[in-house]
Amino acid sequence: MGSKVYTMGTDGRSHSAASGLVQQMVTVFEAAGFAEMIRPGDAVAIKLHCGEWNNTAYLRPVYARTLADRIKALGGRPFVCDTTTLTYSTLSTRATALDLLITAERNGYTSATLGCPFIVADGFSGTDDVLVDLPEGYILKEAYIAKAIALADVLIVLTHFKGHPIGVIGGSIKNLGIGAQSKRGKMNVHMGGHPKYGFGVAIDFHPERCKGRAGCDRWEACESCCPYGLFHVTETSIEWDREHCVDCLGHGGANTWCGVCDSPEITQRAACAAMADGCLAAVKTVGRGKVGFINMAIDVSPACDCVGYADMPIVPHLGVFAGRDPVALDKATVDKAAASQGMPGSAAEDYGAEEPGTPKFSTVSAHSREDMSEEIQLVTGSLNGLGSLDYEMVTVDPVADRTLWQFPDRRSTRAKFQPLYAKDDPFPRERHDGRGYKRADEVDLDRVSQHDD
Repeated sequence: MGSKVYTMGTDGRSHSAASGLVQQMVTVFEAAGFAEMIRPGDAVAIKLHCGEWNNTAYLRPVYARTLADRIKALGGRPFVCDTTTLTYSTLSTRATALDLLITAERNGYTSATLGCPFIVADGFSGTDDVLVDLPEGYILKEAYIAKAIALADVLIVLTHFKGHPIGVIGGSIKNLGIGAQSKRGKMNVHMGGHPKYGFGVAIDFHPERCKGRAGCDRWEACESCCPYGLFHVTETSIEWDREHCVDCLGHGGANTWCGVCDSPEITQRAACAAMADGCLAAVKTVGRGKVGFINMAIDVSPACDCVGYADMPIVPHLGVFAGRDPVALDKATVDKAAASQGMPGSAAEDYGAEEPGTPKFSTVSAHSREDMSEEIQLVTGSLNGLGSLDYEMVTVDPVADRTLWQFPDRRSTRAKFQPLYAKDDPFPRERHDGRGYKRADEVDLDRVSQHDD
């Protein structure tokens, strides 16, 4: 028997309030026993991705709000959190706490909408962290976990499941394997300074392709993309102090555009494996038995929520899944995507992944690069002890306890509105002989119900 993965088995369809996506999330939260992890007074972190500036595929704040309300009902003290990013874009909008908070607020993540604080878990510049020894790691032997996550009593990992340009899949493993790491932890995962897999070592550098200041009107973007100032554009070419590269990914927004730098697969494959180690470090820090994972497999975009746009989903809604084992959970979601029909007109069609049975993320999000597999995080997680590739899908019924639906007022319509309407009746009975409104008594509805060419 594998690890249990809970779902309502609706394939993302909603037919009633009981089967809506918000209620599906509550249902699998309860079925997976997450309520049992929370004791009165516990600080409960809800880790999610708040979305990049102008991205529109990230999870709507209502999901986090619903979890926060449920946690408060259990006596917990919830907070929603994300971490600062690396400077992977010239216009980084989440690389400092100041920018991240502004972006999160723009995307709807505020204390007013969430009913609890939104916290930048790794501090102002991403160095507020806890160093975790990880001898069991497959490639990482230590990790830097964002302090607000590391010090939480309970961690609920709320994940928008989608593709990812480096991780291939952006699931629960990635949500902690990158998202729970501080900024220096992210450099660790991305192989900064690694003697074999580091970007500075593994990349093919082509300065001869640079036209220099005299021949390119974008040269300033290439020179200014590195926060350490390691690129210098001359009149006819470009120079790079590659020995000191720390894999901040700043080059990605500039000098890969013209082919001066590529994105070596070996570095990205190593980072995929490291994500599973990073996730293990986060779980280890908070404590096994104190971490629950939810995959919202909706709006399954081919790239991450960390890009400043959102392409159409590559598959229809797949559903909501929950479990204690992030490897089994991500594996079940990946399998669900593979079994699904690709979305017509999407990138799935562009890359030939329309048919059920085709691996969606290895084909689409990896852009058919042979060695970039959607299984790297999963297999690594099975090897380092994070979880199991074997899973048992458990289909659960909607929550019968209507109090968990968390409506603001559960009184009957009569009890709620009869006294209100006695004071302030919205129907103007005093007008037009009690009919309330001035309207035609009869019109030809057949005339407006038909259209003749």
